[in-house]
Amino acid sequence: MSDPLKGYKGRARARLQSFGVRVWSDVVANNDAGSRFEGVILPRSETLDDLHVVIKLKTGYNVGLHVDRVTSMTEVGYKEAVYKIPEKEFPSRPELPRVTLLGTGGTIASRLDYRTGAVIPAFTPGELYGAVPELADLANLTTKKLFGVFSENMAKDNYVALAEAIGKEIESGVDGIVVGHGTDTMGHTAAILSFMVQDTPVPIVMVGSQRSSDRPSSDAALNLIHAVRSAGRGEIAEVQICMFGPTSDQYALLHRGTRCRKMHSSYRSTFRTVGGVPLAMVGEDFRYLVDDFRRRDRSRRVRIDTAYEDRTTILYYYPGMKPDLVDALVEKGYRGIVIAGTGLGHINKPLYPAIGRAIQQGVHVVMTVQTLWGYAQMYVYDTGRDLLDLGIVPLDNMLPETALMKLSWVLGHTDDHGEVLRMMRLPVNGETTEREPHNGYLILQGGLPETEEFVASHWK
Repeated sequence: MSDPLKGYKGRARARLQSFGVRVWSDVVANNDAGSRFEGVILPRSETLDDLHVVIKLKTGYNVGLHVDRVTSMTEVGYKEAVYKIPEKEFPSRPELPRVTLLGTGGTIASRLDYRTGAVIPAFTPGELYGAVPELADLANLTTKKLFGVFSENMAKDNYVALAEAIGKEIESGVDGIVVGHGTDTMGHTAAILSFMVQDTPVPIVMVGSQRSSDRPSSDAALNLIHAVRSAGRGEIAEVQICMFGPTSDQYALLHRGTRCRKMHSSYRSTFRTVGGVPLAMVGEDFRYLVDDFRRRDRSRRVRIDTAYEDRTTILYYYPGMKPDLVDALVEKGYRGIVIAGTGLGHINKPLYPAIGRAIQQGVHVVMTVQTLWGYAQMYVYDTGRDLLDLGIVPLDNMLPETALMKLSWVLGHTDDHGEVLRMMRLPVNGETTEREPHNGYLILQGGLPETEEFVASHWK
């Protein structure tokens, strides 16, 4: 018999037993403040504390009740969750484009059973059709699960496998590819794919969700709809990220894979194009915001180049950083270091000898700026010029994460210092830009009169 108190332990388990309720029970609970809660008791991870009981309210939101404050809890119904989403045969229509969805991990889409509170992941075409039926009007969809990992666990082997799978799908004649991916390191994967997959004739669209489908504000289904539309019908034949544009459901933005960064831990509109503007808006139709993208062209042959050296790292400079950090990286065999420097690309003088030793021993050191916006311009001050003399190479306005991915890719090809620096400075897929747009850097700083006036006039 399965445990009726899945995951609960200690005081929480004892409290639930005293009330005679179970996981998946419909309950009415009261606390010492006189508040009343109606909903379903959800399972709890065994790694969490034993002080709370989690209830899925009828609104769809979860609430944690401290066991010491619960005065009563009465079971009024019970139905155990069944972790299976109904499948419907995905219809095939010859006039629609062929799109392949490659899964790397996380929940691309899911369906919520509000009675039980279970979040059921969907991935096969039939499951996705049951969860997001709008997809059947957009494309003939095929799904392939490559691996199932949290995005922080993506690494060299995953990047190589993903790039090779994309190449095979393109060669098979699909009209576009969607990659389901966790949002935390989506920018890293988009960047490395931009180097490993070159001259793609069709769109490659990365997509994820900030909020799971057990929340009424989930962005999962809409992001997937926008991504499939972009892969099947969009004109941008590059690696791109498709996620919410504004915080509302109005449209999504397509961001170039080498210039995009996750900027907020929980906002649905977390992704921003840095050092430029997004490629396009996508809703019921497309609005292209720039014209310097590579267009869909079936006559191009994709080139898959999965070279990758993972003995590389980022040093995010901070005041007082000690030179033994650099020495330790050299000692451990690291071949490349990306520095995210202050200002125009600076670090403190005590690091200079260690950087010099690293470069003399064949370690390739490049400079980006931790401000994200703006350029590494190391010739402006004496400190920057001294670093140039040591052999550090500035990377203009390349994002630190993109620089890390590119340096790993370049070092997979060569260890010749001159060739490494030439390849790092030669743009491949928009990782650096000649100039930043005059209207690109906009931060709506709260509390300022001009900000309040702008918000009032645009969001009524």
